[in-house]
Amino acid sequence: MDKTLEINFDGLVGPTHNYAGLAQGNLASKRHAGLISNPREAALQGLEKMKASVDAGFPQAVLPPQQRPDMGLLHCLGYRGAPEEVLPRVGSEAPELLYAACSAAAMWTANAATITPSRDTLDSRVHMTPANMQSALHRSIETAQTARTLRAIFSDERHFAHHPALPATPWFSDEGAANHTRLCAQHGGPGVHLFVHGDSAPDTLAAPKHHRPRQTLRACRALARQHGLSDQQTVFAQQHPEAIDAGVFHNDVICVGNGPVLLYHERAFFDERAVLEALRDRLAVRADGQPLIPVRVPEEAVTLEAAVASYLFNSQLLSREDGSMTLVVPGECESDESVWMTIQNLLLGGNNPISEVVVRDVKQSMRNGGGPACLRLRVVLNEAERQAMSARVMLDDALYQDLTTWVERHYRDRLTLEDLADPQLAHESLAALDELTALLKLGSIYPFQLERGAG
Repeated sequence: MDKTLEINFDGLVGPTHNYAGLAQGNLASKRHAGLISNPREAALQGLEKMKASVDAGFPQAVLPPQQRPDMGLLHCLGYRGAPEEVLPRVGSEAPELLYAACSAAAMWTANAATITPSRDTLDSRVHMTPANMQSALHRSIETAQTARTLRAIFSDERHFAHHPALPATPWFSDEGAANHTRLCAQHGGPGVHLFVHGDSAPDTLAAPKHHRPRQTLRACRALARQHGLSDQQTVFAQQHPEAIDAGVFHNDVICVGNGPVLLYHERAFFDERAVLEALRDRLAVRADGQPLIPVRVPEEAVTLEAAVASYLFNSQLLSREDGSMTLVVPGECESDESVWMTIQNLLLGGNNPISEVVVRDVKQSMRNGGGPACLRLRVVLNEAERQAMSARVMLDDALYQDLTTWVERHYRDRLTLEDLADPQLAHESLAALDELTALLKLGSIYPFQLERGAG
């Protein structure tokens, strides 16, 4: 019997993990700008989180980090030459460009792409669109590598369809699965796709006053068209402007869904009632009458500020074989009394499938504004599709040990922003990535490898 599974693809934290505070609207990123980072600890924390998921019975895979510093970006901006010439000069003349070129933000693979399972598509293939991430320079440089990586892993065109990223303009600003949630009765059954955007409703003036939305309705509709999704398979919802201004730069900072469960804050959506009604109607048609199970956290229980600070909603909601669910939250949730009481009373004590809460330490990621849900891209695959995957990316005990050893050998345990101008760091990073692609059996996917092959 074919068994369809949801696999979480977590991003491996890269060797240049740093706190440059580049993300506009991300309060944690700004608050910790300039701090000394620990790339080794960050990568090991991410791996420990993945290994814990595997040990608990949840399928888990890895995505490799991107090539950093991105010398192609610096060359494009007029800084020609080898790292020994370029990096110190950029660090002196335009440090903000150096920070962008060294950003390790691709670790947050929830932004990597939008994925539609084969169960929901017209051609019965898994459809993938890399996000254009056009709202920020340091994220926009990820798109081409994301596409190469996904094509390397999901190379069999009989099972996987790869689409180009949407045009990199404000009209089609797209930040991937962080603004997309699939609801269903079970992962192998038909689903309903909730796309969340920040555009104002045409008959209102509801718009954020302080932070720019990062996902547009035009992008959401284009993604649905690319993947062949019908009106009965989709719901388009406006994110609440007050949430965006409070630091909710992606929907996954204020809402998480899994199966028929939608865990969300009272201020997640501008028109909460309309969103819930649409989801109920679509599920009734698409999922054989499966009722939506909304789990609403009111403002009086957890304020927007507490939700953003703790990343309660940037948690992973995982299905167990018996139908119950595990909520994986960052350690910061324990530090806020209102959040922890809500978890104990409303979530665990409520009428919903959430039966377990697990706390994970991802402090290195959290200081840059990314919790457990930011670190993973959800991919639903049936058995044939899993067999068709290329590369060694499914995490098991052996791969975990290999990756841990790799990190301990190549990563620094202390990194300042000034260190990013060190050419030796660039050489260390390339050596690490060269070894990683061999370890993961990915072949040549990075620009420096492709240039070397062409030469």
